[in-house]
Amino acid sequence: MQEKVEEYLQYLKMERGLSPNTVSSYGYDLEKYRKFLDEKKISFEKISEESLVPYLEDLKNKGLSSFSISRNLVAIKGFYKFLFAEGSIPSNPLSNMSSPKLWKRLPTVLKKEEVEELLTLFNKQRQNKFGSRDLAILELLYASGLRASEIINSKVSDLHLKQSYIRVMGKGRKERIVPIGGRAKTALVLYLKYWRNKFTRKDRPTNILFLSRLGKGLSRQSLWKIVKRYGIKPHTLRHSFATHLLEGGANLRAVQELLGHSSISTTQIYTHIEKSRLKEIHHKYHPRG
Repeated sequence: MQEKVEEYLQYLKMERGLSPNTVSSYGYDLEKYRKFLDEKKISFEKISEESLVPYLEDLKNKGLSSFSISRNLVAIKGFYKFLFAEGSIPSNPLSNMSSPKLWKRLPTVLKKEEVEELLTLFNKQRQNKFGSRDLAILELLYASGLRASEIINSKVSDLHLKQSYIRVMGKGRKERIVPIGGRAKTALVLYLKYWRNKFTRKDRPTNILFLSRLGKGLSRQSLWKIVKRYGIKPHTLRHSFATHLLEGGANLRAVQELLGHSSISTTQIYTHIEKSRLKEIHHKYHPRG
C-alpha cells in the first residue's frame, strides 16, 4: 500500500497542483489509515464501505474533530478513485459512499472585548525581547484572518503598508489581497524597524517576514508555540476575525474572499456562530427571554 500512497501523493502534487501542506496532510491521513488496516489485518484492496465505518468511529473515539474525520475520508476516497483510474483495482469500493453526518464543532471565537484586552495588555507589558515580533504576528492574525501557513510563508515584499494591504498566497496557490488596519500596520512597522533589522542580510533568509531568534523563517510549530504563549491558537484569531466582520454587517461573500475559502459553505459556519450569539443576547436582554 505504501508504494501506491506515494504514487497518489505525487499525483496530487504534480498533476493536481495541490500545495505541499495539503499533500502532507493527505499523506498523514493515509498513514493513519494504513496502520488501522494493518492492525485489523485488512487488505487495502478488499476494503468496503461497511469495513470503513469502524475506522471513522475509531477516529471519533480518539477525539478527532468532525473536520479532521471528514478530511480523512476525503483522502481515502480520493486514494481509491486514483487506484481505480490507474487500473490498480477492478472497481472503486467507495464510489457511492457519502460523508457521514458528523457533529459540528463550532470554532473557538473571542469576543471583541477579549481581543481588545489581549492586544492592549500585551502592547502595554511588552517586556519580552521578542515583543515587537509577537505583537506584529497577533495583530496581523486578527487584522487579516490569515492561516498559520500563510503567516509563516509571508514575505516582506508581500506587505504594502502605504496601501494598507498584504498579498497572500493561499491554498492551491491562489493569490488574494487582504486589507490590514492601522494597529496592525503600526505593529508591523515597529517590528520591521526594531527587531527584524537586527539581523544582517547575511544572517537572515531573503524576504521572509517573520523570523526566529536565529534569524531563520518560522516553522508552523514555532508559530503555534508563540501564539499559545498568550493563551490562544492562530485559528482562534482567524475565527474571531471572520465572526466579528459578520457581526459588523459584512457580506458573507466578502468574508469568503478575505479568508481564501474556495467554497461559500466553508464560510457559512461563521453564520452559525453569529446566530448563537444573537440567541444569547436575546435570552439575556429580552424581558420574556
